[in-house]
Order: sequence, then C-alpha cells, then structure tokens
Amino acid sequence: MSTASRLPQLAGRLVSRLPRTVDIRVRRLAVASLIGQTVLVVTGGAVRLTASGLGCPTWPRCTDTSLVNTPEMGIHGFIEFGNRLLTFALAAVAALMLVYLWNLRRERRDLFLLALGLLASIPAQAVIGGITVLTHLNPWVVGLHFLVSMSLVVFATLLVNRAFGRTGRFMAVRHPALPGVMRPVTAAVALFSALAVMLGVVVTGAGPHAGDADAPRNGLDWDLFSHIHAVPAYLITIGTVAALALVFLRRITGPFRNAVLGLLAVTVLQAIIGFTQYYNGIPVLLVGAHMLGAALLMAAATNAWDIARSSPVQ
Repeated sequence: MSTASRLPQLAGRLVSRLPRTVDIRVRRLAVASLIGQTVLVVTGGAVRLTASGLGCPTWPRCTDTSLVNTPEMGIHGFIEFGNRLLTFALAAVAALMLVYLWNLRRERRDLFLLALGLLASIPAQAVIGGITVLTHLNPWVVGLHFLVSMSLVVFATLLVNRAFGRTGRFMAVRHPALPGVMRPVTAAVALFSALAVMLGVVVTGAGPHAGDADAPRNGLDWDLFSHIHAVPAYLITIGTVAALALVFLRRITGPFRNAVLGLLAVTVLQAIIGFTQYYNGIPVLLVGAHMLGAALLMAAATNAWDIARSSPVQ
C-alpha cells in the first residue's frame, strides 16, 4: 500500500485518539495559552524597556540578510528575536488546542472558536509587530500592539473558564446566587480596567521608555496623562471594594468570592507599583512589573465578570 493511500487511514486513527470530552489535556492547553499570552506581554515589555525595540532593525527578517539575530547585534538582537520566537510557541499551543478539540468542534463550538481566534491572532500580531519596526517604533503602533495582547489575555481567560466548566453554556460548576447588582459592578470594573490599560498606553507613549534612543514620542504631557490614567484605577478600586463588601455581607462563597479576592489583590498591587514608579522616576523594573500587573488585572477583571454573568441572581 502506498503512503498516499495510507494517509486517510492514519488520519482516521489520529482522530479516533483525540478527546471526545473536555479532558485534562484540553484544560492544560487552555492554561498554557493564558500563561503564554501573559508572558508575551512581559517579554514585549522587556524589548521596550531594554531599548531593544530595533534589535532586529527590519521585518520579517531580523536583518536584510538573516532570518535570525546575529552575534554582531549583541544582546538587543537576542532580546528582540527571542520575543518574536515566543509567538511561534503560542501558535503551536493554539494549533494543538484546535487539534485536540477537533472531535468537539460542533459540540463545544465555544472552545473551538476561542482557540481559533487565538491562533488567528498570531499572524495579526506579527504584522502589527512588523509595522512597529518598519515605522521605527511609532508610539501609537506600539500601543496597538500592546492592546491586542491585552485582548488576547481576555480571550485566553474566557477559554480557561469554559474549559474548566466554570462559566458558559456547558457550566459544570454550581455557583451560589449573587445579588443582581454584581453583574453591572463587575462589568464596570472590567470596563474601567480596559480604560486604564488604554490610558496607560498613552502615558507610555509620552514617557521615556521608547524602546530605542531615537524612537519618536507622542508629544503629549506625560504628567497630565498619568493623573488621567489614575482616574479609572480609582474607580476599579471602588468597584472591587464594593463587590467584596457584598461578598462578605451576603456570605457568598465559592469561585466568585475567590475571583473578587484575586481582583482586589491585583488592584492593590497595581496601585502600589503605579504610585511607587511615579514618585521614583519610573524605573525600568517597576515599569515591567506594572505591565505584568496590567495583564493580571485584565485576567482578574474578566474572570470576576465572567463568573458573575454565569451565576444565578438572588
């Protein structure tokens, strides 16, 4: 039998071995996707904060003659090319997730579409990254690159929740009933979190950490927009504290309580980092920690809202 004639048989064997229920393999891949998207935010920050934004001065190649960085490019080339390589790892995770969901593509259309969206985002992010390099780190393009990463953290969080049956149509976890006000409160916190991240991009575009010594800035008043950026942060804190007060007053237990506690922890940590970096000349390490905190905030706010909207109302 020729190799070509055996291919359908081999494909059939492969499909028969793929999951027919959402098992631990699918769940691990969902978690890996969320971790990977968060790590990509951190490595992208490292590129900018180490002035390695043009470590690979062109795109899609690293240089005009090489696909990869060369020793002559030094540490900046290594950092920039390493960040590019991470996108391939994320693509592999998303592709593997689709393979494992193949037998469930109709039954669990929610998971399949989320995984497909995450995979489709990889080339989109690569193109935006290429435009970033070709425009010599235009701050608005850099900001768009970061915002897309934040949206992917949101989608990956939803993927994890649905893979573990915490939310969605196929919810396996039974949540206690919540006060009706919890849904709008958590939705507002998620909205203000997104607004804080967007304003943070504007602040970053006006600040000193441009990714390269010759990179342009957006020309806005950094100090003014830092204060504007703080407004949604205050609203996030108010909303989170209000949700936590209701959790304790109504003695709510389970995943929603944990989600609100996690959201409060991230919010407080972000506030501490934000104030500390503002009053200490925005040191590189604290800026990097703030970027990681932004990804964690988006994940925590999405998680709390997602659970609230999937829970019964008192």
